[in-house]
Amino acid sequence: MKVLGLFRHAKSDWQDQRARDFDRPLNERGRKGAVLMGQHIRDYGQKWDRIIASPAARSAQTIELAGDGAGRPPAATFAVNWDRRIYLASSATLFDLLRESEERIDSVLMVGHNPGLEDLIFDLVPDDGSSPLRDSVEVKFPTATFAVLHLGIARWASLAEDCGALVHMMRPRDLDAGLGPQAD
Repeated sequence: MKVLGLFRHAKSDWQDQRARDFDRPLNERGRKGAVLMGQHIRDYGQKWDRIIASPAARSAQTIELAGDGAGRPPAATFAVNWDRRIYLASSATLFDLLRESEERIDSVLMVGHNPGLEDLIFDLVPDDGSSPLRDSVEVKFPTATFAVLHLGIARWASLAEDCGALVHMMRPRDLDAGLGPQAD
């Protein structure tokens, strides 16, 4: 079995209309959500063999603040493998990235963007009515959401549709109602 964590970047700032999408930072709600989710990810207890992340500013800032929330010093937050292919990637591209993982790697945390992360869940988890968490993703996979999938594969190269089970999902608003959609 392989374990896949998905962590969507936190809420970004849209105030500077001239900024490139790639360069948008987090807004205040996003910064709070990233720290809170870092605490949650730490408390969840999964050790990640590899972290693959989009190098977009909002993803990098999410990782840095999540590390702060987890109580890790900034320099030792994570050994992140930055991969520009994650930026605005489709599910098919994310599949390809995961299939490149070495077999000795048992767990991967991917930090990126929607709709790719959400679509990856839809492709990996069967739509057979047996997963209430998958049904929640169909409603929305909001910013700073963290999800964990158990994959019924022995090798990343064997990653295929419907090979996973969504075993955990947490949104910032589940931990602090003030970080819900009404708080802007």
